[in-house]
Amino acid sequence: MEMETVSVASMIGMGVSMLLSMGIPVGMLIYGKVKKDAKVSSFLIGAGTFFVFALVLEQMLHMVVLGTAPNLQNNIWMYGLYGAAAAAVFEETGRLVAMKFIMKKHLDFKNGFMYGVGHGGIEAIFIGGMSGISNLVTSVMINSGTLQKSLEVLDDATKEATLQQISALWTSDSYLFYISGIERAFAICLQIGLSILVYLSVKKGKWGCLALAYVFHFAVDFVAVVSAKYINVILVQVIIMVFAIAVLLLARALAKKYPEEGNI
Repeated sequence: MEMETVSVASMIGMGVSMLLSMGIPVGMLIYGKVKKDAKVSSFLIGAGTFFVFALVLEQMLHMVVLGTAPNLQNNIWMYGLYGAAAAAVFEETGRLVAMKFIMKKHLDFKNGFMYGVGHGGIEAIFIGGMSGISNLVTSVMINSGTLQKSLEVLDDATKEATLQQISALWTSDSYLFYISGIERAFAICLQIGLSILVYLSVKKGKWGCLALAYVFHFAVDFVAVVSAKYINVILVQVIIMVFAIAVLLLARALAKKYPEEGNI
């Protein structure tokens, strides 16, 4: 495989997605603190809970399951069911544990909202922000010829494997790099909506809301994984967008039904 240059449009898309993925969480953190007077610690608890439950515990499960059943990924339906169930169980259980035990003394609407910003925000930073930075740096190295020189010292097999890994940077349509940031923005909306549902279950005793959080989380992840195999990526993102907005609006409506002192 020959290395090609990365288009300017693709690099701009990487930059836009990186800024959205990192800027939206920071902006919402400031909004939550200044406008809602929510605690920054709630943001940090949300971020920490996502890290522990999604990036550590869930990944440990994936290592075991996919290590013992490597062919699971070849069946998109079974893989979608497994992946969506794992994400829902770990993230929503983490939310429940954090709100019931760690945030117990200051759990209210505004801090449930801030928790969601932290949970979704750190996800956006890790997935969209860090990957955006990595892609941009790699693209600059490709276009400047620096990476080509670095690969010359490698053996043919390693060089080919490396090229295969980074080939999406010049083979993918430019618009795909913009979609990444938009997806992260709506994912944060979804995480806020799910956090409000769990807040209502813990604070107001509306345990049906907890069940909804598990179901909605599973549903959106399952649909995202399976639909990506059969329909255009833009349509997949539209589905995620509609789902995220619907969950957020439902959570907001339920919060108004059982009011405390604030709304989104």
